[in-house]
Amino acid sequence: MNDNFQNTKNAITTYFRGVRTEWGKITWPEKHQVVVETGFVIAIVFVFTVFIYIVDKIFDKLLSFIQYVH
Repeated sequence: MNDNFQNTKNAITTYFRGVRTEWGKITWPEKHQVVVETGFVIAIVFVFTVFIYIVDKIFDKLLSFIQYVH
């Protein structure tokens, strides 16, 4: 029982040492890059939202026209 606990403890310790080592290798983007890319994402989401809204309204009018004709 004690060996199993010790093996688990060693495995967890080794894992977190590896995490700390890999954490030091991360290259974080600069603030300007994050701000610019976030702006692009927001703009693209806005454009697609407007596009889907317009397409929805077009289909709504077409379907109401078809329903009115019948």
